Amino acid sequence: MADSPSFTPSQGELDSCSCDPTKKGSSQDAKGSFDWGGCSDHVEHAMRFSQAFVDAKERKERDARALMNLHNNRAGRKAVKRFMTLECKCHGVSGSCSVRTCWLAMADFRRTGDHLRKRYNGAVQVAVNQYGTGFTAAHTHFKRPSKNDLVYLEDSPDYCIRDHESGSMGTVGRVCNRTSRGVDGCEVMCCGRGYDTSRVSRTTKCECKFHWCCAVHCRDCHQQVDVHTCKGQT
Repeated sequence: MADSPSFTPSQGELDSCSCDPTKKGSSQDAKGSFDWGGCSDHVEHAMRFSQAFVDAKERKERDARALMNLHNNRAGRKAVKRFMTLECKCHGVSGSCSVRTCWLAMADFRRTGDHLRKRYNGAVQVAVNQYGTGFTAAHTHFKRPSKNDLVYLEDSPDYCIRDHESGSMGTVGRVCNRTSRGVDGCEVMCCGRGYDTSRVSRTTKCECKFHWCCAVHCRDCHQQVDVHTCKGQT
């Protein structure tokens, strides 16, 4: 059986997701005028499609959690659209760029992800209003969430301690990285309780060589390493 043909949406090769048809003619930006060309990512179509696909289950439920998910889904889509970038190609004699052809493209998703991570860290706790149609701030000193904010209904469990009801195993006894400042670091993972250090012997395969044909022979190397584990509650 022949391989199925592959299509790239950004090249406008999918009938249901072609280039953005509204991006045609001429326009202007801070650098001057340009002609629309290339294939602008059809973000409006993508937003409609993802909304119909991702929001379908939530629209059936219509409870507090569904409203929260619908709000956060919408904020995510708006973030993708927000970071659309204008990419251009110059035309002219000797690179004079007398004419520019430009198109809109989605930014690298890392940029969108970093933005949403910041929104997640600053998420607003909310409560459903009396009509069950929207949100109010859960506390009077909290701001009312905007359409770009992420929201949540309940505080997360304390994952530092074991809690069978929430499914949290806690971090007591977890191996941590003493030198890391990230989430795997002892300072963060051990939740301020401190950590124990033990010296253990490890055996690893080393000095591996390929022998024709066909085997790989290795030596067993032994080394003493420090292992750091989170302390329990004091």
